[in-house]
Amino acid sequence: MTETEGKFDFAIDRGGTFTDVFARLPDGREKVLKLLSHDPQNYKDAPTEGIRRVLEEETGQAFPREQPVETSLIGWIRMGTTVATNALLERQGERTALLVTKGFKDLLHIGTQARPKLFDLEVAVPDVLYEEVIEVDERVVLRQDGCQLPRKEPNTGDSLEVWRELDMQRVEDDLRGVLSRGIHSLAVLLLHSYTWSAHEKAVGSLARRLGFTQVSLSSEVMPMVRAVPRGYTVCADAYLTPKIRQYLKGFTSGFRGGLEGVSVLFMQSDGGLTPMEQFCGSRAVLSGPAGGVVGYAITSYSQTENKPVIGFDMGVRRSTSTDVSRYAGHYEHVFEATTAGVTLQAPQLDINTVAAGGGSRLFFRSGMFVVGPESAGAHPGPACYRKGGPLTVTDANLALGRLLPSYFPRIFGPGEDEPLSSEETMEHFQQLTCEINHFLYTNQSQSSANGSAHSSNSRVMSGKSEMSMEEVAMGFIRVANEAMCRPIRALTQAKGHDTSQHVLACFGGAGGQHACAIAQALGMKTVFIHKYSGVLSAYGLALADVVEEVQEPCSLQYNPRSFSELDHRVEQLTQRCTETLRDRGFSSSQITTEVFLHLRYEKTDCALMVTATGYPGNSRSCKSGDFRSAFTKRYLQEFGFTIPDRPIMVDDIRVRGSGKSGIKSVTNTKMGSGILKITKCYFEDGYLDTSVYLWEELPCDHNIPGPAIIIDKNSTILVEPSCVAHLTEGGDVCIAVGSDPHCLLGTELNTVQLSIFSHRFMSIAGTPGVQRTTHPCSPGSHAGDRPIPGLDDHCNPGWGGLEPLITIYRALCPSQVFRSGVSGPVFFVASRGHHADIGGITPGSMPPHSTSLQQEGAVFTSFKLVTAGVFQEEAVTEALMAPAQYPDCSGTRNLHDNLSDLRAQVAANQRGSTLVGELIDSYGLAVVQAYMGYIQTNAELAVRDMLKEFAHCRQKQTGSLEVEAEDFMDDGTPIRLRVQINENEGSAVFDFTGTGTEVWGNCNAPRAITFSALIYCLRCMVGQDIPLNQGCLTPIKVIIPSGSILQPSQNAAVVGGNVLTSQRVVDVIFRAFEVCAASQGCMNNVTFGSEGSGYYETVAGGAGAGPGWTGRSGVHSHMTNTRITDPEILEKRYPVVLEHFSLRPGSGGAGEYRGGDGVIRKLLFRNKVVLSVLTERRSTRPYGLHGGDCGASGLNQLHRADGRVLNLGAKTTVSLEPGDMFCLYTPGGGGYGEEDKQTAGAGRLLKKRRRFNDNFSERGSVFEYRMAQEGV
Repeated sequence: MTETEGKFDFAIDRGGTFTDVFARLPDGREKVLKLLSHDPQNYKDAPTEGIRRVLEEETGQAFPREQPVETSLIGWIRMGTTVATNALLERQGERTALLVTKGFKDLLHIGTQARPKLFDLEVAVPDVLYEEVIEVDERVVLRQDGCQLPRKEPNTGDSLEVWRELDMQRVEDDLRGVLSRGIHSLAVLLLHSYTWSAHEKAVGSLARRLGFTQVSLSSEVMPMVRAVPRGYTVCADAYLTPKIRQYLKGFTSGFRGGLEGVSVLFMQSDGGLTPMEQFCGSRAVLSGPAGGVVGYAITSYSQTENKPVIGFDMGVRRSTSTDVSRYAGHYEHVFEATTAGVTLQAPQLDINTVAAGGGSRLFFRSGMFVVGPESAGAHPGPACYRKGGPLTVTDANLALGRLLPSYFPRIFGPGEDEPLSSEETMEHFQQLTCEINHFLYTNQSQSSANGSAHSSNSRVMSGKSEMSMEEVAMGFIRVANEAMCRPIRALTQAKGHDTSQHVLACFGGAGGQHACAIAQALGMKTVFIHKYSGVLSAYGLALADVVEEVQEPCSLQYNPRSFSELDHRVEQLTQRCTETLRDRGFSSSQITTEVFLHLRYEKTDCALMVTATGYPGNSRSCKSGDFRSAFTKRYLQEFGFTIPDRPIMVDDIRVRGSGKSGIKSVTNTKMGSGILKITKCYFEDGYLDTSVYLWEELPCDHNIPGPAIIIDKNSTILVEPSCVAHLTEGGDVCIAVGSDPHCLLGTELNTVQLSIFSHRFMSIAGTPGVQRTTHPCSPGSHAGDRPIPGLDDHCNPGWGGLEPLITIYRALCPSQVFRSGVSGPVFFVASRGHHADIGGITPGSMPPHSTSLQQEGAVFTSFKLVTAGVFQEEAVTEALMAPAQYPDCSGTRNLHDNLSDLRAQVAANQRGSTLVGELIDSYGLAVVQAYMGYIQTNAELAVRDMLKEFAHCRQKQTGSLEVEAEDFMDDGTPIRLRVQINENEGSAVFDFTGTGTEVWGNCNAPRAITFSALIYCLRCMVGQDIPLNQGCLTPIKVIIPSGSILQPSQNAAVVGGNVLTSQRVVDVIFRAFEVCAASQGCMNNVTFGSEGSGYYETVAGGAGAGPGWTGRSGVHSHMTNTRITDPEILEKRYPVVLEHFSLRPGSGGAGEYRGGDGVIRKLLFRNKVVLSVLTERRSTRPYGLHGGDCGASGLNQLHRADGRVLNLGAKTTVSLEPGDMFCLYTPGGGGYGEEDKQTAGAGRLLKKRRRFNDNFSERGSVFEYRMAQEGV
């Protein structure tokens, strides 16, 4: 790429609030500028205005706003923009239609069928991006060698068959109809088009000929297997690209000649620049933050002796979140991530977003300090903005003297002409401090009066009886810091890295206020803040490379037989990359390429995009490198085990080419003055004299001991008392972080530390270091067979006993944590995993008609899995094969997978044990155990508060403190519940007397199942984010009659109790409390296979409606959140064709708020298999509430190849022949409230489109991992 000497070069980050401009001037000097992104009274477009101002100021010539800007002085322009992100958040993209294979019109509505928040009964999910759907009657399937169905013609090659050709005339008619309704953007998603795109291309050509202005084909946007994320991606491309083009048209119109002859590049989500003409919606969503990642990666990594760097981006003024990422010599990408509720299947930098920013709101709930996720938003903003806003993190910093209003512009208040208001902030904090002190005083008084009447932990909640306003503000800052530490720990520990061995690179206007404290909490020794930290995203654009990526699917095994074909395909893709970059003006010396293979073990879903950098090719690898060694090392590092004898599959081949074009920064030596003033800031030791400096006036090589404040135009840096800041030769700030002298903590309750420990325990429980999640808990805390206090947001049965064991349920694997000098274990950690098969009478170990526990597979009462550090493979193998001794039973059918999963669970426990040990090292054993108890008591208080509030309302409405409900299983077995509430204590007795007896079948539910359902319901009704633990059940007494379906005998069959009866228990509890109508009340368990292999899935249905919301259609509810296998993966790995998967219209119950619809799922079998179905709500219907109608019951049908149609009933096992089709119709949810007949049917037409940013949502690999874990 040619140089632009003698001209102005611009790098511009157009954010939602501010636009940052970095300019390199003809003489080599640099200039930065920040202006409002929206100021219509003064200019039309912020980037254009920024360029105009720089040209006018530096040349002395007039560049009138009303005239196009002269371009002869401009060398290049590089931009990052939030145009696509904002359009996605606000749902303000182009009107779009989706064209999809017939039978799958609702595929993207159903998605993975998992709900985003476990305890959100409303199931708030943003709308799909398309407005209309066209179904086309075409079908391509993968050829299977063992398929026993007649082959279809014509054949498209070795791997595909066309079962139904396109009806182009019908497609044309449908497209014309869409055009006539004013929709001109089209997304096309046809199954298996990732590997054969002829049908999509034919539709695309027709659509363009008919006049569609935007046509996005999934096979071109991202040719990767998995229809659902590819469908989301192509919809995003069609929805956003027209908006981007619209913006680009407006931008270029502000320049003479439309910027012809000027190099204009835009930042993509993957951290690479692309020409303006190639910039598209699916690659633009992270355009803004990607520039910041490139900026800190290039500046910080090279400055710190190549130590790995954590990027910490916390914006100023209206920030509601913080972005966290990692760089260790290469950019870390993810290839499937969710932004604004849309899962995009495209290369993206792994930027993790957490809901803790300057605008995050502050709450005090049930004795705990809470920061976010709610935000003050752009309007009204924090309290100090003088617009009636709530308390936020920004207010806490202001209250502590860490923000100085005199150095902020006068842009606040209704007229946006006033300074920050310390007075309003202090007034709000005074009110909150009174509320907190009232809680502390009241709780201390009650604890003294009641002793241990309520709880064994009552005494520990007394703690400090009064806090000052400054202590309260400081507490919220510490909690916010810990919230931001959590994703950093997860991001590093997930991949086996030591968090403390990183540098914290801070940028964004607000990050400098928190950087030192966060580094201290994480054990980091260095904070690096670049001189352009306030505009680092813009500066990163100037440093970035132009990138070209090409990718294609692959279905080869990675072995010597495939190396020649892999080498050939890699060579072709590399050539395509190189030629494209040459066409863009790069010489061969400026071009580099990197090869990636998307690898996974056969019969697993966890694929890793692997580069062979550092693993040169050899005689046992392909030419591009030793990918096997690279893959196995990374797999071991991330998941804690490998599968040595398992073939490795290549799913995709990817080549990334880079054209080196970034600038080199100029070092400016500055001579400046010293301290500007002395102010008072509040720290842990109280108010301290704090020196204030202006960054621009500081000399290089200057040392600044803390406490100090360094201010520049765009940011404020707080140097903590134990830290020393140093100005480098380049004018950057490098802070040496000292240890926190306030680590010492007693066992007495500190309400701030309670919130911090909650984050720490949850961080351990959610660490994605391996494939399973570990749960820490204290020994001696068991209560019968109640769930012990694991701190993970999942609804799993608990366990009892103190030995390392595998429990009865597939498998919960606890381990002991020991400490030197302490006899016996001090903690337990446990990991849970769902093993796909553990033997029994049917493949998948989910038999519909089991009558004893032994028929459901291997049973472990207590089994020591590791002895003296040795994994007991022989003994556990014997136990897993033991079911074969019973009539008609088999041992496990997937022994290799069982052993691999158990090893992974052991690795997870080891990692969890290490993390618990590190926590004990930091605080001491007594303190950690004490705070585990406090967190249980906090959960107890939250439940007591909820029960008191309910009892108060109930007493006023009915005069009674007793509620009851009843519902029935399909066989007529009743589940009865009577709840008696004590309003004064906030306690309740849940009495299941009258529930039916143990059944001759498998719907029996052990007591732990009922407790799991109860704790789930309590958490939903509490309505706030509390860690699930045993404390929730302290105010609850549960009566379950022995010998009932909810407390069966020891050897009773129970597989249906876990997946079916648990749902009915939830229905009964919610009915008693009148929380919402019933959801589908079933998990719709479907298993098929043979002795060689098996497949198991649970299928979504309708969610119940509630007060103020309609039920979500096609979603899992309550006691499950399992993701369903993608249609293309299902057909690729199993002898089945998914003929139909859509919503079941009208199955939701009518009402003022309608229940959600169930789904229709049709499976056509290609080989002989055994099908097992285990379902409920086939004869009973999900109830409506307060006049709402019941949802429709479900139906299981079998369509035989000979034309017969059979009703299979709720529970059955049947042998299927090739050509048989199983049709599943799942139940709908119940309606809520009486339907207004005059407006019936209008509700959906009047339904407001849900904007995504009504509620904050996380983003990044840490979030994706947690969502995947919730679907286990």
